[in-house]
Amino acid sequence: MRFALDSAAMHEHTFESDALADALLAGLARPIVFVDLETTGSDATADRITEIGVVEASTAGIERWSVLVDPGMPVPPFIERLTGIDDSMLRGQPTFESLAPALAERLHGKLFVAHNARFDYGFLKNEFRRAGLTFRADTLCTVRLSRALFPSVERHGLDALIAHLNLAPERRHRALADADLLWQFWQKIHALYSQDLVDAAVKTLIKRASLPTALPEGALEALPSTPGVYIFMATMKRRSMSARASI
Repeated sequence: MRFALDSAAMHEHTFESDALADALLAGLARPIVFVDLETTGSDATADRITEIGVVEASTAGIERWSVLVDPGMPVPPFIERLTGIDDSMLRGQPTFESLAPALAERLHGKLFVAHNARFDYGFLKNEFRRAGLTFRADTLCTVRLSRALFPSVERHGLDALIAHLNLAPERRHRALADADLLWQFWQKIHALYSQDLVDAAVKTLIKRASLPTALPEGALEALPSTPGVYIFMATMKRRSMSARASI
């Protein structure tokens, strides 16, 4: 579903930016966490997180939190040039495993919003799994939301949104700064659109955290991470899962 921006959909407002933010926060049905990660690469199984940035929006206000993470592996030169994060900055920082319980509590029960959410959510699920924890959250991808709200715009990366919506980056490719851009994006779309239209788009795009009927808790996390074919079988008396992996 697409929601084109037109004169009927425009939401005229006279708020200053702080007043708009306050109104958005006061109207939240549940907290939102705008999340961004920096990593050693793009493979959620082989690479590791180097930085976590979270901007939490709730009726209590805005809370910003970030941490550098020791990935247990070298930062590739390309990633170092992109983010400015190098091995010396990560040496002695906490591991993800040591951060996992408190981070899981910080994210629990909140709408997880990220730009290309599959990337950030996938990395976190894998890191939590390696730490012995199950992580599951309702997710919203701001790339998909931008495409729905601005269908005539060709590009929807963060740099494109900065230019198109006049967002104000503190810097780029650092976790907290990029997470804050998502909070800015959230405010901007509410300044341009009616609350009802934004809510309709969000409702359409949220991916709910759920398990298939009768699938045991933890079954998905227990699947091997190697390539293969996974067969789910059911019988009349009971449902069971069989996972077979072959390369």
